[in-house]
Amino acid sequence: MAELTGARWCTSTRSGDNGDNCVEVADNLPGVFAVRDSKDRGRLVLAFPPDSWAVFVRTVAH
Repeated sequence: MAELTGARWCTSTRSGDNGDNCVEVADNLPGVFAVRDSKDRGRLVLAFPPDSWAVFVRTVAH
């Protein structure tokens, strides 16, 4: 698992008005993009290498 100390979490702009109905992404960690549920920040964090994250972002953008 990637070290998440210092992660700067950003809530999706598609999140609800109160920011608790979506996902958060930390993109400031070396070699990993981390994703978590904004409703339950203490639970599971998914971590993706940069190449996999880039494929995901390109795919959902279309």
